[in-house]
Amino acid sequence: MSALKDKLKADLTASMKAKDEVRLRTIRMVLAAVNVEEVSGKQARELSDDEIVKVLTKEAKKRREAAEAFGNAGRAAQAQAELDEQAVLEEYLPAQLSDEELNALVDAAIAESGATDPKAMGAVMKVLNPKVAGRAEGGRVAAAVRARLSG
Repeated sequence: MSALKDKLKADLTASMKAKDEVRLRTIRMVLAAVNVEEVSGKQARELSDDEIVKVLTKEAKKRREAAEAFGNAGRAAQAQAELDEQAVLEEYLPAQLSDEELNALVDAAIAESGATDPKAMGAVMKVLNPKVAGRAEGGRVAAAVRARLSG
Protein backbone atom coordinates (compact mmCIF):
# COMPACT_ATOMS: atom_id res chain seq x y z
CA MET A 1 0.00 0.00 0.00
CA SER A 2 1.29 3.49 -0.79
CA ALA A 3 2.55 5.71 2.00
CA LEU A 4 0.03 8.45 1.18
CA LYS A 5 -2.91 6.04 1.35
CA ASP A 6 -1.62 4.75 4.71
CA LYS A 7 -1.42 8.33 5.97
CA LEU A 8 -4.97 9.03 4.78
CA LYS A 9 -6.28 5.95 6.59
CA ALA A 10 -4.42 6.84 9.78
CA ASP A 11 -5.73 10.40 9.62
CA LEU A 12 -9.25 9.04 9.07
CA THR A 13 -9.02 7.13 12.35
CA ALA A 14 -7.55 10.15 14.14
CA SER A 15 -10.31 12.45 12.86
CA MET A 16 -12.95 9.95 14.01
CA LYS A 17 -11.47 9.94 17.51
CA ALA A 18 -11.20 13.74 17.52
CA LYS A 19 -14.74 14.09 16.16
CA ASP A 20 -13.46 16.46 13.46
CA GLU A 21 -16.40 16.33 11.05
CA VAL A 22 -14.87 18.36 8.20
CA ARG A 23 -11.65 16.34 8.12
CA LEU A 24 -13.58 13.08 8.54
CA ARG A 25 -15.94 13.64 5.60
CA THR A 26 -13.13 15.01 3.42
CA ILE A 27 -10.82 12.04 4.01
CA ARG A 28 -13.70 9.60 3.51
CA MET A 29 -14.50 11.31 0.19
CA VAL A 30 -10.84 11.12 -0.90
CA LEU A 31 -10.51 7.45 0.04
CA ALA A 32 -13.72 6.72 -1.88
CA ALA A 33 -12.34 8.54 -4.94
CA VAL A 34 -9.07 6.59 -4.64
CA ASN A 35 -10.98 3.30 -4.42
CA VAL A 36 -13.06 4.21 -7.48
CA GLU A 37 -9.87 5.00 -9.38
CA GLU A 38 -8.28 1.72 -8.26
CA VAL A 39 -11.13 -0.40 -9.62
CA SER A 40 -11.70 1.60 -12.80
CA GLY A 41 -10.33 0.12 -15.97
CA LYS A 42 -10.09 -3.50 -16.99
CA GLN A 43 -8.30 -4.70 -13.86
CA ALA A 44 -8.18 -3.55 -10.24
CA ARG A 45 -4.81 -2.16 -9.19
CA GLU A 46 -3.15 -0.31 -6.34
CA LEU A 47 -2.48 3.39 -6.98
CA SER A 48 0.98 4.84 -6.48
CA ASP A 49 1.53 8.00 -4.45
CA ASP A 50 1.75 10.04 -7.67
CA GLU A 51 -1.59 8.70 -8.85
CA ILE A 52 -3.16 9.47 -5.46
CA VAL A 53 -1.81 13.03 -5.70
CA LYS A 54 -3.58 13.33 -9.07
CA VAL A 55 -6.85 12.20 -7.43
CA LEU A 56 -6.31 14.69 -4.60
CA THR A 57 -5.62 17.48 -7.11
CA LYS A 58 -8.79 16.65 -9.03
CA GLU A 59 -10.86 16.64 -5.83
CA ALA A 60 -9.33 19.95 -4.68
CA LYS A 61 -10.22 21.50 -8.03
CA LYS A 62 -13.81 20.26 -7.65
CA ARG A 63 -14.00 21.90 -4.21
CA ARG A 64 -12.60 25.19 -5.53
CA GLU A 65 -15.07 25.26 -8.44
CA ALA A 66 -18.01 24.32 -6.19
CA ALA A 67 -17.09 27.04 -3.67
CA GLU A 68 -16.99 29.59 -6.48
CA ALA A 69 -20.37 28.43 -7.80
CA PHE A 70 -21.95 28.54 -4.32
CA GLY A 71 -20.42 31.96 -3.68
CA ASN A 72 -21.82 33.33 -6.95
CA ALA A 73 -25.24 31.92 -6.05
CA GLY A 74 -25.19 33.69 -2.67
CA ARG A 75 -24.87 30.47 -0.66
CA ALA A 76 -22.02 31.46 1.64
CA ALA A 77 -22.39 28.54 4.08
CA GLN A 78 -22.02 25.92 1.36
CA ALA A 79 -19.15 27.86 -0.23
CA GLN A 80 -17.33 27.93 3.12
CA ALA A 81 -17.89 24.19 3.61
CA GLU A 82 -16.28 23.53 0.22
CA LEU A 83 -13.34 25.80 1.06
CA ASP A 84 -12.88 24.00 4.38
CA GLU A 85 -12.71 20.66 2.54
CA GLN A 86 -10.26 22.12 0.03
CA ALA A 87 -8.01 23.26 2.90
CA VAL A 88 -7.93 19.69 4.25
CA LEU A 89 -7.08 18.33 0.79
CA GLU A 90 -4.24 20.81 0.33
CA GLU A 91 -2.52 19.41 3.42
CA TYR A 92 -1.90 16.21 1.45
CA LEU A 93 -0.79 17.91 -1.78
CA PRO A 94 2.78 18.97 -2.53
CA ALA A 95 3.54 22.66 -1.98
CA GLN A 96 2.37 24.81 -4.88
CA LEU A 97 4.98 26.49 -7.08
CA SER A 98 5.48 30.23 -6.70
CA ASP A 99 5.13 32.40 -9.81
CA GLU A 100 8.92 32.78 -10.02
CA GLU A 101 9.49 29.01 -9.81
CA LEU A 102 6.78 28.36 -12.40
CA ASN A 103 8.21 30.97 -14.78
CA ALA A 104 11.70 29.46 -14.43
CA LEU A 105 10.31 25.99 -15.29
CA VAL A 106 8.37 27.47 -18.24
CA ASP A 107 11.53 29.16 -19.56
CA ALA A 108 13.48 25.90 -19.24
CA ALA A 109 10.73 23.94 -21.02
CA ILE A 110 10.60 26.51 -23.85
CA ALA A 111 14.37 26.27 -24.26
CA GLU A 112 14.26 22.46 -24.16
CA SER A 113 11.48 22.21 -26.74
CA GLY A 114 12.85 24.98 -28.96
CA ALA A 115 9.46 26.68 -29.15
CA THR A 116 9.32 30.17 -30.61
CA ASP A 117 5.63 30.96 -31.10
CA PRO A 118 2.24 30.13 -29.54
CA LYS A 119 1.67 27.35 -32.09
CA ALA A 120 4.29 25.27 -30.27
CA MET A 121 2.47 25.47 -26.94
CA GLY A 122 1.61 21.76 -27.03
CA ALA A 123 5.28 20.79 -27.26
CA VAL A 124 6.15 23.03 -24.32
CA MET A 125 3.29 21.65 -22.22
CA LYS A 126 4.39 18.10 -23.00
CA VAL A 127 7.84 18.85 -21.57
CA LEU A 128 6.54 20.95 -18.67
CA ASN A 129 3.61 18.88 -17.30
CA PRO A 130 5.70 16.07 -15.74
CA LYS A 131 7.85 18.69 -13.96
CA VAL A 132 4.93 20.55 -12.39
CA ALA A 133 2.57 17.62 -11.76
CA GLY A 134 0.53 18.31 -8.65
CA ARG A 135 2.44 21.50 -7.84
CA ALA A 136 0.57 23.91 -10.14
CA GLU A 137 -2.92 23.94 -11.61
CA GLY A 138 -3.11 23.21 -15.34
CA GLY A 139 -4.84 26.48 -16.20
CA ARG A 140 -2.16 28.46 -14.40
CA VAL A 141 0.61 26.56 -16.20
CA ALA A 142 -1.05 27.04 -19.60
CA ALA A 143 -1.50 30.77 -18.95
CA ALA A 144 2.19 31.13 -18.03
CA VAL A 145 3.30 29.25 -21.17
CA ARG A 146 0.93 31.28 -23.36
CA ALA A 147 2.20 34.56 -21.87
CA ARG A 148 5.86 33.58 -22.42
CA LEU A 149 5.29 32.43 -26.02
CA SER A 150 3.16 35.44 -26.94
CA GLY A 151 5.34 38.12 -25.52
